[in-house]
Amino acid sequence: MDKTAELQKLAAEMRAAKLPLDTNLVFGEGNAGAQVMFVGEAPGRDEDIQVRPFVGRGGQLLRQCLREAGLKEEEVYITNIVKRRPPENRDPLPEEIEAYKPYLSRQIEIIAPQVIVPLGRFAMNYFLPAAKITRDQGKIFHMNRRCIVPMLHPAAALRAPEMMRTFRETFSKLPKIMEKCEALLAEPPAAAKQSVSREQKLF
Repeated sequence: MDKTAELQKLAAEMRAAKLPLDTNLVFGEGNAGAQVMFVGEAPGRDEDIQVRPFVGRGGQLLRQCLREAGLKEEEVYITNIVKRRPPENRDPLPEEIEAYKPYLSRQIEIIAPQVIVPLGRFAMNYFLPAAKITRDQGKIFHMNRRCIVPMLHPAAALRAPEMMRTFRETFSKLPKIMEKCEALLAEPPAAAKQSVSREQKLF
């Protein structure tokens, strides 16, 4: 079974499962073999209506920054931890994150990206529980033969000019970050661990 078929099968399993929240399942979209995977926290109103991730104002900013960084949407994969919209766009509850967690793990296993970009605090803490978004956004963390590079959520960037500058600046470095991650993942584990400390000082 190819990766696209595996993802379709997983989405069908999710639709059949009794998971929290009653809105539309927004599974994710993009290249099933993407080297870069963006992970947000949960769909919003626009995403629920269109049944696509990141299509509201924040999503438009994300997709614009992708183009400006020289990346095509069809080269990456975009999804959320929780794949249904919480009421009134509230933050996802811990039990909702816990319920959807195994499905994100399987998505990651199928796609096998080199670089995962968690967008915002909730997504970042899924991968890096002790991290702080203001301190650690843009840094490279090496985990399980992958690079985790947290970034601000685009919706947060829209709320404050300073955050917008930070978001755009970090996003513009993404191609260079990808190159560094590729080199990092090619190193032996001991050398890679030392490289992570050096990379964190760069961003």
